[in-house]
Amino acid sequence: MMNLNHLHEEMRACRRCLEAGYDIAPGAIFSPGSENRRVMLIGQAPGVTEVDARRPFNAGSGRRLFQWLGEAGWDEGAFRGRHYMTAVTKCYPGKSGNGKGDRVPSKAEQALCRPFLEQEIALVNPRLILLVGGLAIKLFYPAAVRLEEIVGTAAYFPPEVLAHPVNFDLAQAKWPVPFTESKEERGRWVVPLPHPSGASLWPNQPANQALIQQAIALLRQLRLALEL
Repeated sequence: MMNLNHLHEEMRACRRCLEAGYDIAPGAIFSPGSENRRVMLIGQAPGVTEVDARRPFNAGSGRRLFQWLGEAGWDEGAFRGRHYMTAVTKCYPGKSGNGKGDRVPSKAEQALCRPFLEQEIALVNPRLILLVGGLAIKLFYPAAVRLEEIVGTAAYFPPEVLAHPVNFDLAQAKWPVPFTESKEERGRWVVPLPHPSGASLWPNQPANQALIQQAIALLRQLRLALEL
């Protein structure tokens, strides 16, 4: 039977994208841990500094991300130790063609890596999923959705639609929804966040900063109520 340790071995050994001709730095990057993690954070793909550090959100984008999470009450060390961090694709995709920032993994690369992500979700079965950046957000939300429409909101999947824990169908979720669940329930909350990269100007706009603060307040409420 597959468990998280076996899955991690497969992810580290994977060369699917490299063999398909994509110029990646092979070696999956994710947070280690066991199946009892209650929060899963999904980013886009590892950055260049993550290749050496071997941990997600290691550099500037990590500092901003953990500033947000810190305001919600999660210490960085405790969050990394207690919860699960991964990405839509697991290996560093290299620099973009124009030299500005990292390359966005192609749809084909995302498809090659998708079975790993689905197995991670199934094995961890988190109470809360944090979607960081557009690529992760599009796992659940329509491609055309704007950050202004969803940052500061949450989708809630009630227990009855999680008989199989891998469920991306927002039609089965309540969205947007105020926080009403008791900690005894076993549903799942999904909260989108903008990408914290310094290359993104979106978080710098005053109106968008207000939405981020709304998202932080929601995360603080979820963390306390669900004892995350």
